[in-house]
Amino acid sequence: MVVIKNVALIGATGALGEPVLDAIVKSGKFSVTVLARSASKAAFPSSVKVATVDYSDVASLTEAFRGNDAVVSTVGTPGLQGQTIAIDAAIAAGVKRFLPSEFGSDLGNPKTAALPIFGYKVHVNKYLEEKVAANPDFAYTLIRNGAFLDWGLDMNFLLDMKSGKPAIYDGGDQLFSTTTLKSVGQAVVGVLTHPDETKNRAVYVQDMLISQNKLLTIANKIAPEKTKSWEPVPKSLAAIKKASDEALAKGQHSIEVMVPYIFVSLFGEGYGGRMEKTDNDLLGVAGDKTDADVEGIMTPLLK
Repeated sequence: MVVIKNVALIGATGALGEPVLDAIVKSGKFSVTVLARSASKAAFPSSVKVATVDYSDVASLTEAFRGNDAVVSTVGTPGLQGQTIAIDAAIAAGVKRFLPSEFGSDLGNPKTAALPIFGYKVHVNKYLEEKVAANPDFAYTLIRNGAFLDWGLDMNFLLDMKSGKPAIYDGGDQLFSTTTLKSVGQAVVGVLTHPDETKNRAVYVQDMLISQNKLLTIANKIAPEKTKSWEPVPKSLAAIKKASDEALAKGQHSIEVMVPYIFVSLFGEGYGGRMEKTDNDLLGVAGDKTDADVEGIMTPLLK
């Protein structure tokens, strides 16, 4: 039976890393080491150990990981590919569990896994499978949480409240899974406290199912004077995917080209954006968010 007591976190200063670190620390169940570059000036809780590392150097990471039972990665897109170095270092240091920066869409769905924007994540997952096969004392867990609810609204990603011209995809009635950053942090704690039940597999969590049209309805309820001038823009997922495919074929890799694939993964029919089952109970995620919670998130954003 694996017991996880010491945890190292990569990417602790990011939008996801901060709530994940907060959840791990507040659980009171783990000794935490945060990895940081030498130039970092980030401040962390006094209970957290900070290890200065060179992310491109296996030896540097190995030294930082030594004595840790698990490594949690919450790196953003620029750091995804470099996770293979961290995996090698984790194995060399005797780490028992690695949680890559999987968070988000369901890469267990073949259609989603084939979308170009997820290439690095798919590569890391395959790399983990190979390393686990060769190192029986090493294991991984993938956390899939659908769309980030609070972050997605704050960044005008799920519903563009800033421009007043929110894109509504394929009619906007599709229900999709969504989870707050805090609940994702709880899911990480849940994995770390249930290593045997989560060994070498993906776990699924969600706070609620919602649709773009429901978000639009809530926005209208909160700020009718503001939203009455909005002009929702109907968009076709097939059309935006086709446009991105064509741009990619021409060698274009801008964020404008890649992001539409995320919308396809979340809202597209057959892409697994609506979870059929979850591991909420196992991981301690309540999954009880309601429209009132969404109102609470959206209200300050509409003022």
